[in-house]
Amino acid sequence: MSTQKSSNEDREQRILNAASDLIVHFGYDKTTVSDIANEAGISKGAIYLHYKSKDELFEALLIREMRDYSLTWLDKVEADPEGGTIGGMYKNILYALNKSPFMAALFKRDNRILGSYLHKPDNFFRKQQEHNNRFVFVKMMQSAGVMRDDLDANVVAHIMDMLAYSLVSIGEIKNDKFIPPTKDTIETIAEIMDKALTPSDVDSEVGKKVLQELVATAQQQLKISKEN
Repeated sequence: MSTQKSSNEDREQRILNAASDLIVHFGYDKTTVSDIANEAGISKGAIYLHYKSKDELFEALLIREMRDYSLTWLDKVEADPEGGTIGGMYKNILYALNKSPFMAALFKRDNRILGSYLHKPDNFFRKQQEHNNRFVFVKMMQSAGVMRDDLDANVVAHIMDMLAYSLVSIGEIKNDKFIPPTKDTIETIAEIMDKALTPSDVDSEVGKKVLQELVATAQQQLKISKEN
């Protein structure tokens, strides 16, 4: 980050809000810095007081959206009496994901929205690949006794990814009239996950503590990414 970066937080959020709206609608490649400035109601030069390039702006947006998303997920889990079970966590992560078009696009690496950014050798996603958070999550849940530990954590994490990717992308390959309501789908996935992976007599609060620890770690990783 430039040492001359502006500390105008309100303007920075207006820039990121404008970028989010435009990129979701038009895609990364078709959205210019000038477009973002016009949408935010500021000059193009004002954007460069915050970000030295379009890529830096976009990566700041990625970090903000991922931080907000993980906190939304945690809030939903904590408000749910059964949120600490694997089904409860999975249900609420899908609800959080389904409410954010930008995060849904990030999750499935939507080429229309993310465009050429995905092909940059040093893009944000490549930098984050060293953090396999889904696998870490499964291992922590198994260690806490709130998920079956007789299953391979890597395989379980992969299956969870498959289900979540399918939820956000199924509309691209299946006619809408054959797709049941999202809420029904999410609730059924959660029930299946609990029956398959949750031991009997699990304390939901134990699982919630695992998630609190995981989200705190993820927030710290994103904070470091933003500072760098």
